[in-house]
Amino acid sequence: MYCPARFKQADAEALHALVADHPLAMLVTQHDGMPDADHLPFELLADEGVLRAHVARGNPVWRRAGQQVLAVFRGPSGYATPDRIEKAENGGRVVPTWTYQVVHVHGRLRAIEDPDWLRALVGRQTDRHEAAQPDPWSVDDAPPDYTAALLKAIVGIEIAIERIEGKWKTEPPLRAAATRSG
Repeated sequence: MYCPARFKQADAEALHALVADHPLAMLVTQHDGMPDADHLPFELLADEGVLRAHVARGNPVWRRAGQQVLAVFRGPSGYATPDRIEKAENGGRVVPTWTYQVVHVHGRLRAIEDPDWLRALVGRQTDRHEAAQPDPWSVDDAPPDYTAALLKAIVGIEIAIERIEGKWKTEPPLRAAATRSG
């Protein structure tokens, strides 16, 4: 990722927070020599240095275990127009831009078929995302035989984090340059 120094986000806590707040990532793998992307909600276990998710057994991404992969997490983004004051201060030498926050996680993919591991993952993810509901649903609310059948239809994936990088492009470049110089 191209990342000028002024946009680099190196604070691990901020990077982890973006991943936690925006867990749906684009997972980029290779298939037949071409990039392929899947969109999956991940769980970050920062203390273990891993990302975890699950996919349908029919999704071939889990068969790419061993590959170097990239998970891209996107935070807030939006179009930024130069404001009138900035335009006047810079003699019209301003341009619009796009602001965004993004985290790239690089690592090696691993597939996990252990039913206890999968049950724990699905339980944690469900509990986390149901917590804000007035009457939270739990995996335990489903009949055990139904849950057991569903767990056979999924495969866990884990990415051991080898590198994590962030880019916070949150202000127009000219305003940033003007602020630094004066």
